[in-house]
Amino acid sequence: MNLDVQEETTEKIENIKRGIYILPNLVTTGSLFAGFYSMVATLNGNFSSAAIWIFIAAICDGLDGKVARMTGTTSKFGVEYDSLADLVAFGVTPGLMMYAWALKPFGRLGWLAAFLFVVCGALRLARFNVQVNTVESKRFVGLPIPAAASMVASTVLLFHHFGWPSSFKRLAIIALIYLLAFLMVSNFRYYSFKDPALIKRQPFGFLLLAVVILIVVAAEPVMMIFGIMLTYVLSGPVAFVLTWPRRRRLEKAVHKGHEAVLREE
Repeated sequence: MNLDVQEETTEKIENIKRGIYILPNLVTTGSLFAGFYSMVATLNGNFSSAAIWIFIAAICDGLDGKVARMTGTTSKFGVEYDSLADLVAFGVTPGLMMYAWALKPFGRLGWLAAFLFVVCGALRLARFNVQVNTVESKRFVGLPIPAAASMVASTVLLFHHFGWPSSFKRLAIIALIYLLAFLMVSNFRYYSFKDPALIKRQPFGFLLLAVVILIVVAAEPVMMIFGIMLTYVLSGPVAFVLTWPRRRRLEKAVHKGHEAVLREE
């Protein structure tokens, strides 16, 4: 057993020595840079800029995997690097931003809320890496950490758009942080937008709907982005509640099936 582990470790070291794929890891580095620059903006008190850079990091995070798959350059190194970059850009960065922007007056409760967001994000990433080959690709288990960070960023932009101070509805902000932390480690299912059918031929009405959505977002980008992110964040719990009766029926049917098998035995 120890010999197998040693051979596997040696093989991984040799793969790294041969080289790494530049393009997808460069995109991942762009996500990491955007997250770091967001922290710089936070320390300078420019919270709206910090929020925008989180969205830039999210865009880069969505591109690196697609670039790797399209170019056939996926690797274990890229997966691990992506997770580390995500923890910084979507865990530490939004946690620091929310603490400096709104949670600092809460004292210990405030920085604990920021830390809880970071640690739940780390747990979410660790669980995703473990379950990546066993969970349905169309669904995420728990709120993805980029979506949680984007919800935080959209909240900051919404307050800045309306000119509200960070003290406005401060309790709602800290409640949001605790909610996002809980949703990241929950078992609620979220759509992953990785369905191959999305890029296949679709009815003409879908194109028209997409154009209308783009127009509405362009008209009020801050409000619409906040609305879209809030809808996605709540979609997990709402879907859980709506599908609860069907799941109960399936569980009862499976239970009855097991009882019938035991009686036959």
